[in-house]
Amino acid sequence: MGLAYVVLPQIKQINMDILYSIFIFISVPLIFVFLVFFLLMLKIFTGKNINSPAYHPVKGTIFDQLFYFKTLFDYQTKIASKCSTFRLLGPIYSEIYTTEPRNIEHFLKASFDKYSKGDKNQDIMRDLFGHGIFAVDGEKWKQQRKLASFEFSTRVLRDFSCSVFRRNAAKLVRVVSGFSVAGRVFDMQDLLMRCTLDSIFKVGFGVELNCLEGSSKEGTTFMKAFDDANALVYWRYADPFWKLKRFLDVGTEASLKKNVKVVDDFVRQLIRTKRKLLEARKDCVDKEDILSRFLMESEKNPEKMNDQYLRDIILNFMIAGKDTSANTLSWFFYMLCKNPIAQEKVAQEVRDVFGGKVDEDNIDGFIANLTDANLEKMHYLHAALTETLRLYPAVPVDGRHANVDDVLPDGFKVKKGDGVCYLSYAMGRMPHIWGEDAEVFRPERWLSNGIFQPESPFKFVAFHAGPRICLGKDFAYRQMKILSTALLRFFRFKMADETKSATYRTMFTLHIDGHLTLCAVPRRTAA
Repeated sequence: MGLAYVVLPQIKQINMDILYSIFIFISVPLIFVFLVFFLLMLKIFTGKNINSPAYHPVKGTIFDQLFYFKTLFDYQTKIASKCSTFRLLGPIYSEIYTTEPRNIEHFLKASFDKYSKGDKNQDIMRDLFGHGIFAVDGEKWKQQRKLASFEFSTRVLRDFSCSVFRRNAAKLVRVVSGFSVAGRVFDMQDLLMRCTLDSIFKVGFGVELNCLEGSSKEGTTFMKAFDDANALVYWRYADPFWKLKRFLDVGTEASLKKNVKVVDDFVRQLIRTKRKLLEARKDCVDKEDILSRFLMESEKNPEKMNDQYLRDIILNFMIAGKDTSANTLSWFFYMLCKNPIAQEKVAQEVRDVFGGKVDEDNIDGFIANLTDANLEKMHYLHAALTETLRLYPAVPVDGRHANVDDVLPDGFKVKKGDGVCYLSYAMGRMPHIWGEDAEVFRPERWLSNGIFQPESPFKFVAFHAGPRICLGKDFAYRQMKILSTALLRFFRFKMADETKSATYRTMFTLHIDGHLTLCAVPRRTAA
């Protein structure tokens, strides 16, 4: 009993000490976070009259992006529908967003030299995109732009890429046929991602990845790591503590670091392997893939164009070649499933151009006819792909950084240091740009007497505009047309669950969140 009188109070005291320790452990970080947030908010609003013409219209702070992150592009669309240009206040600089084509032409073209990628964007993007063309300014951008412009204009690259696209289209048709014969549903987005990854690795690196056929575990791992890194880097725009988390190597930053390492190891190994192959085949002048051609160029300046620099260049081309095409095609097939009349119009155009009989035993023969001359006849397909890009642009938000104080054409004042972004996703839904049916998928809006009619690149800004307009635009359309024509020749597609609506994953490129589960019915039996 005496021992109990001595021990029990000590146990109670220990328990209380544990509770106090837990309380302190939990409360101190929370108090710290609250204080940091309070100080940030104080810094944001101090000395600013948000009704002043210098700031108006203010529609919140940059922290709003954190609260609405999962539906960020729809949140921006909602604001833009009431105010075509608006400001989100930040601790030092603001973020300005616009859907006005004349504003976009101003900072992407007319006043190009007054705007740049900016230190903030480069800092956020550097871990994944390094010093590649999408993340740099000045001489580095000019050098890569000049080199890329030359490469994309060569007949060698065009012919080589077309043969790769056709070969992988045939593989994709056979994979979908296997699901169709078995009566199984499949994830179309996943198949398209694998297919375009195979294509860009062959065109970009000269490597057969065979990701579509499921024989490349490394390729699948790389694809997942790259997509996850893409999303985690984009999260930095909404996360005010990302630099602290990177320093501590915790949370999303720890995950990003692991994914970037997977990407780096994979790409650098490919560069080393390709360099050795080229050294062993110096007499071979037929260097078709982009990496081989860049490696030849690097021999002129090996110190500057080292393996790290080549890694950055190639990864930037890869996101342009894989993500943009695969994402657009995923939304394209989703739109065709939701609009079966449009799907049948594309299928009818395929029959009109290539003939009506579907020969399932001659896939390669049909694919061989997917030439530029035949594809150029397919105005409705081009319109349907473009209409998809209008509503679901591959890059939903993009922009520049103000190097000087400026005034946009609509009178909106920009301060030096502000970010100035155009909202591609929101623009596609603006009635003042596209009419009252702006949110309706209607390919016919692009046609006049059956002929495709382009719009101003500052109104339809899916491929950027001005001096930095996408060099791979024709490259992307060619790949998308070959794949979609091949698939729609042999199959009619339906949603596995027709009541389901697709949503996006918030990242640099507009992925469908989760799966796009479809079923395919052979055209010969489709009624």
